[in-house]
Amino acid sequence: MTARTPKPTMADVARHAGVSLKTVSRVVNQEPHVRTSLQQRVQAAISALGYRRNEAAARLARGATMLTLGLVMENISNEFYSRLAAAVEAASAEHEALVVFGSYEESAAKERMLIETMYARGVDSLIIVPSAADHSWLAEHAGLTTVFVDRVPSGLSAADVVLLDDVWGGRAATEHLLAHGHRRIALISDDDGLSSVHDRAIGYRTALAAAGVPADDELVVRGVFEPARVACEVGRLLGLPAPPTAFFATNNRAAIGILQALRERPERPAYVGFDDFALADVFNPGVTVVRYDVARLARSAVDLLLNPSRTARRVKVPVELVTRGSGEIPA
Repeated sequence: MTARTPKPTMADVARHAGVSLKTVSRVVNQEPHVRTSLQQRVQAAISALGYRRNEAAARLARGATMLTLGLVMENISNEFYSRLAAAVEAASAEHEALVVFGSYEESAAKERMLIETMYARGVDSLIIVPSAADHSWLAEHAGLTTVFVDRVPSGLSAADVVLLDDVWGGRAATEHLLAHGHRRIALISDDDGLSSVHDRAIGYRTALAAAGVPADDELVVRGVFEPARVACEVGRLLGLPAPPTAFFATNNRAAIGILQALRERPERPAYVGFDDFALADVFNPGVTVVRYDVARLARSAVDLLLNPSRTARRVKVPVELVTRGSGEIPA
């Protein structure tokens, strides 16, 4: 096993910059009355060494309690959210910070209650996967550092957001199906008031338009994410006079619903899902998906929280198409 490289310390920065440890501490903590030339030397050393301040230690040194981050998600029972929670905990542990989390289970009222409760109990910062509801009320909590993940919040003109490249993913999935001869491609989507769902649908329509294939609203299902309901909708679509020969599901639960619907049917349409999920490679054929690095999503959010800025920032995490068989079934 390769030994881990020790993280650079303030003492390392001081040696590299040729200044005292106290000077480094004053620069890192943004204290006044440090000469510009010394600030520049310290900042250059920090960049060269990749030094990052231990926020939890700095907080404890000021007599405060341990740094606590809150994570507010839609539904922990969804595999995406359980993986996100684990990844946020791992990223936060690198800064010796604690994480508390809660699920609002598709209820905007419960989402607000969770956020306000965490704020009232002294959570330092929040990572939120926002619902489709208006979030302008968050402006009332100006002292709370917040980063949104996976979706752009409605009603906030300036917010730090970490997103997936949803448009590219939707387009790549649809182009893949088009490349295998499909022209009747159904879209199974969640609430299109969510920016992620909206952008994946844009990618789908962009790919169809580029291929000269008219978008058919008869093949678009909106606001459905429970597997059982998705299975019913898939059965209905396959019963149309001109049924789809392929499906694109904008989330993992919709992909599972497609699998349930096809289990007892003679048809073998192609399908691609957005989000990977457990056992996706075990089915026959394996499920072709748009996949991404959840750990990178979490680390990006934690980094934004621990390095606040006066200007809103937007980080885009890339996605990739993973072929396993279901998206390669020809028309």
